Amino acid sequence: MTIDKELLEILACPKCKGKIKLTEKKDGLACERCRLVYPVKDDIPVMLVDEAAALK
Repeated sequence: MTIDKELLEILACPKCKGKIKLTEKKDGLACERCRLVYPVKDDIPVMLVDEAAALK
């Protein structure tokens, strides 16, 4: 999966507007404040709160 670094800098958590970062497995974008992981499907971040999973 390739997420552009510039895109990561401008993306924010849709719930709290906080910073997000790529997960270790590079399969999602994590918000530490909300403890949510937003999935990345076909190299496209799905930034919907309803699609997010709890951060483990």
